[in-house]
Amino acid sequence: MDWTVKLFRHLDADELYDLLKLRVDVFVVEQNCAYPEIDERDRHPETRHLIGKNTAGQIVAYSRLLPPGLSFEQASLGRVVVAKNSRGQGISRDMLKIALEQMAGFWPGHIVRIGAQVYLRKFYESLGFTAISDPYLEDGIPHVDMDRA
Repeated sequence: MDWTVKLFRHLDADELYDLLKLRVDVFVVEQNCAYPEIDERDRHPETRHLIGKNTAGQIVAYSRLLPPGLSFEQASLGRVVVAKNSRGQGISRDMLKIALEQMAGFWPGHIVRIGAQVYLRKFYESLGFTAISDPYLEDGIPHVDMDRA
């Protein structure tokens, strides 16, 4: 996997198209969830986009790193996604480790908060996250807020 972190203004048109397509394919189509996938957080000047490309140069993994105060008071991580045909290879774990490392550099000393889908709670706990809320519905999908120091 080839990993890069970019600001919105450094994404080229094809990268932007491919990462948005991946997000829509999974979050809107696969999870059958109609919600506003594209939001102004993507273009925020401090938002970072972590992109994972396979050996063929295709974007198969992505996550969005958000500065403190944008989604939560804390720094946050979201839109964590791996293409269906690339799952089960440890890519998510690798991506989260890179994302957390990057976030510690961008926003040192800040807690990272996520709104995790409940079925992924144990995965996030294995990366040091702790649930801080009861489960709640977001866009019809059970979520739980989690923090990592």
